[in-house]
Amino acid sequence: MIPWNSAKNILCIRLDTIGDVLMTTPAIRALKVSHPNRQITLLTSSAGATTASLVPEIDDVIVYDAPWLKATAPRQNSRPEYEMADYLRNLQFDGAVIFTVYSQNPLPSAFLCYLADIPLRLAHSHENPYQLLTDWVKDPEPERFLRHEVRRQLDLVATIGCHTDDERMSLGIPNKALTSVESILQQQGIDREYPWVVIHPGATAASRRYAPDKFALVAKSLVRDFNIPVIFTGTEPEQELVDDIIAMASVSNIASLVGRLDLTELAALLSLTPLLISNNTGPVHIAAAVGTPVVDLYALTNPQHTPWGVPNRVLFHDVPCKNCYKSICPEGHQNCLSLVAPESVVSAACELLRETWEGTTGLWDRDLLMEKALTTID
Repeated sequence: MIPWNSAKNILCIRLDTIGDVLMTTPAIRALKVSHPNRQITLLTSSAGATTASLVPEIDDVIVYDAPWLKATAPRQNSRPEYEMADYLRNLQFDGAVIFTVYSQNPLPSAFLCYLADIPLRLAHSHENPYQLLTDWVKDPEPERFLRHEVRRQLDLVATIGCHTDDERMSLGIPNKALTSVESILQQQGIDREYPWVVIHPGATAASRRYAPDKFALVAKSLVRDFNIPVIFTGTEPEQELVDDIIAMASVSNIASLVGRLDLTELAALLSLTPLLISNNTGPVHIAAAVGTPVVDLYALTNPQHTPWGVPNRVLFHDVPCKNCYKSICPEGHQNCLSLVAPESVVSAACELLRETWEGTTGLWDRDLLMEKALTTID
């Protein structure tokens, strides 16, 4: 068996969605730069693949919706798993690195790699994997401590001698997408010499959604009190949600791009905006990957997915039921988000803009902005 430092053809497995893939990219970079001729292939879900194609360190992507992930449709039989094992075997990988959150079991993925005859297999695992992993890192979370998801994966690959000095998340934006979004912003009347914000009010899990009426108050205050235009984003199923928020806000200088942007254009938009305000969902990690400050309305369903490597404000109300890992609030009150006042969101946005905005001040004075923000909250 060859050692890890000689392995050239590496399979990385991250079967989750957009944010999880992005939070794994620093570890993937560490794998890539630790060998001069290393080929990285990512095995990921259909959702994860939409992001993976924009990561420069990833050479190839294989889409696989595994039956041990909750979002996967029911299987008729096990044929897809046998076919995937055969497919992976034919690609003759030297090693496989399995990336999971600490609440996931890596052993189904490890068994797939074992069936595919991939000789080196690395993962965190709570239980003894015996022959399924050649390199077992006993999972210290959550019993001993908790880490940010990015740090967890960097620590995993460090056990096989892979490191990087650049721990930023990785995401490349095509010039075509930037040109398209710049045109859209012109059409919407956005003057990029002055600050404007993007608000993303959706999330797949109901437990991670800030209330629409509160988002409306945030947008209304930004536009009315601070003359900061707002652009809402979302997918087509979120059209009604955003329409309702805009109707409740009832002010001008609000635009909706819901359903109008593909993933590359959303990334381009977030790279251009001075600030994102969002529930804790995929766009938060896209924004962090492109260096955009974030106000993150962070439901306390889990602790390890805060914005990585960018100026941010993480807003929540501490509750005894935190870290529930539930998609629907089991207590029914959702107090970790519902008790966050819209005024606090506006204040956090103003603070971040004051600290990070690099455009011309002109009529938009930073000190006056903060003075007004504090007065508004009082």
